[in-house]
Amino acid sequence: MSRRCLLALCLLLSACKRNAPAPAVPDAGAPALSSVGASAAPGPGAQGSPGSPGSGDAPVMTPGDATHRVQPLAVCRAEGTAPLDAARRYFDDGRFEEALSCAAQAAALEPDLAPAHAERGVALAALGRETEAQLAYARALAIDPGDADALLGSAHLYAVQLPSTRERDELGALYAERGLSQPGTPPELVPHLALVAAMAFNDLGESEEALARAAIVLAREPGSKEALYERALALFELCRFAEARTAFSTLVDDEERAAHAYQHLGLLMEREGKWKLAQTHFEKARQLAPEDFPAPPLPSEADFRAEVTRAVAALPADMRGDLEGVPVTAEELPADGDLLANQPPLSPTILGLFRGPPLGEPCDGTETPCRSVVLYRRNLARAVRTSDELREQIRVTLLHEIGHLRGEDDEELAARGLE
Repeated sequence: MSRRCLLALCLLLSACKRNAPAPAVPDAGAPALSSVGASAAPGPGAQGSPGSPGSGDAPVMTPGDATHRVQPLAVCRAEGTAPLDAARRYFDDGRFEEALSCAAQAAALEPDLAPAHAERGVALAALGRETEAQLAYARALAIDPGDADALLGSAHLYAVQLPSTRERDELGALYAERGLSQPGTPPELVPHLALVAAMAFNDLGESEEALARAAIVLAREPGSKEALYERALALFELCRFAEARTAFSTLVDDEERAAHAYQHLGLLMEREGKWKLAQTHFEKARQLAPEDFPAPPLPSEADFRAEVTRAVAALPADMRGDLEGVPVTAEELPADGDLLANQPPLSPTILGLFRGPPLGEPCDGTETPCRSVVLYRRNLARAVRTSDELREQIRVTLLHEIGHLRGEDDEELAARGLE
């Protein structure tokens, strides 16, 4: 299980917990809701999925004249309570379909009620209907930009549930930070917002921010394994290696995080030159999570240097011209001095590094040559799964470092797809 998926379920089930209202007399007269309509959540058939045979769904004609069967939502059984309260109760019980039905009814009865649309988003996300959840959260936030549940749900959806991209992580962090800054945010939601923010910031490489958000969680919930993991990861990325080693060591007995803890302990041992011990940790991580930590396609040092040479030779002529007098070398791992030369430090898992001033800026005379590019064999091999992917990643990393040579920063390179 990937780190991103690691927390999705527990956050989904706990981040929006409410106090359940006392049961009341069943409401047999609650109206049925169709999944068609502006304020009701569309059912699976609304995305082109056929309904269940024999379900009695009414056919809907699409503009393309194709007939689709729509699965309407079940009747909301509010049991004498308001539909929104019933939706929250059903969600807390893990009955997400019922929660969606009641949240949709609440939204139908009060279309401008932001919490009703936020509750629809929570239920849709729990059902894996992310596109519909995005719309529900967007509507809630259009009505009330400060709705805490919608902010938390949106942050979780973008930073945790959906596959990771820079834009999604940035959006998740923005929603989480807005939730943390709202004076009306319920105190019980603060640690959940802070945890999602820590995850997003770690994924974005903003480890100082991640460490600060993890501290918010741990001040309120000292035993939070999720926050302890985010703290350990931030310490590692900030090159606070002794603290990171202690932090990860406390997580090896945690079933959900042991594989990631062993992998990072292996990285730490590797940096200390303890190759056999590092390999032992890597093998434990692989045994626990083979999909997340496959054996890297690690070429020999000589073969890796040859691949780098071929990649340089295949560059466009203008790039090869820019590299004249700029050596491109291969190393095993980034040196502490290179990582700590920047503040905040560079990540220990960087794939390559450009040293020196950009072209057009004067050299300071302390280095000869004053500009150089280095690619890291072990980090590159761990970033891919096959030898073909390794060759492609070498090429992309070269393009990234040449971008730095030409004066581009990381944000500009990320915007061009060279993250």
